[in-house]
Amino acid sequence: MEARRDVFQAIADPTRRQIIGMLAQQPLNLNTLSDNFDMSRQAISLHIKILNECGLVSIRQQGRERYCDVQLEQLNEVSAWVEQYRKFWDKKLDALELYLDGLQKKKKSKKAKPKTR
Repeated sequence: MEARRDVFQAIADPTRRQIIGMLAQQPLNLNTLSDNFDMSRQAISLHIKILNECGLVSIRQQGRERYCDVQLEQLNEVSAWVEQYRKFWDKKLDALELYLDGLQKKKKSKKAKPKTR
């Protein structure tokens, strides 16, 4: 059995990110999706397969058409991963801001003191 793909693999490709964006607006069938790209329907089907394997897209049969629905809750894994680094950088940037504010205050206080001889 093949290992399940992860969400990070899926969003690594710009075409798949564009597909996710389109499907976030509304469910679309494979032909409609393919019409929006300068590539074959077979290539789009492969992207959909990858998105489906990682749980970002579900496929449902409606009559003769196969419709793709986005499953955005799967992006929570990405959000959580990014969040840990956002917190790290927020702390670093807050410390830098305090440091720069301190430098600014020192500079202003030196200008405010009259020079004595």
